[in-house]
Amino acid sequence: MRRLEIKTVYSEYTSEKELPEEDQALLQKAKKALKQSYSPYSHFKVGAAALLENGKTVISANYENASYPSTVCAEHSALIQAANRYPKSPVVALAITVLNSEQVIEDPAMPCGSCRQVICETEGRNGQDMRVILQGEKGKVHVFERGGDMLPLAFDGGFL
Repeated sequence: MRRLEIKTVYSEYTSEKELPEEDQALLQKAKKALKQSYSPYSHFKVGAAALLENGKTVISANYENASYPSTVCAEHSALIQAANRYPKSPVVALAITVLNSEQVIEDPAMPCGSCRQVICETEGRNGQDMRVILQGEKGKVHVFERGGDMLPLAFDGGFL
């Protein structure tokens, strides 16, 4: 038997002000997307902004459903919209932020497992990595240089 270890590397900034200007601007667009959130059940708003290689930005927010499995996540929606609207322009960065009317979230919220899978699939489809920028309502920011770093041992088309 061999014992294997997986390490995840990401950068942590104490605030968005430490980010490069391009990342700050993308995070601000994700925060603006929060206004579009439809989250009457959880009151957990998620905003996402995808920056494409062509310089365009696609934003989206979560859209809840009383049947929770039918809820559409912000990051999932932003990536699918980007692929449909600009199929020849890969996503180079994705910013995700959250807001909860019942509590202040100061830690970056990680995407759910399904969204991590969509991020990995998008990287595979585009043949390149995308930087993922995460922040709560305020406070520190986590930046992953590859979305795949959030989902080690991902399931991909190689298994099919």
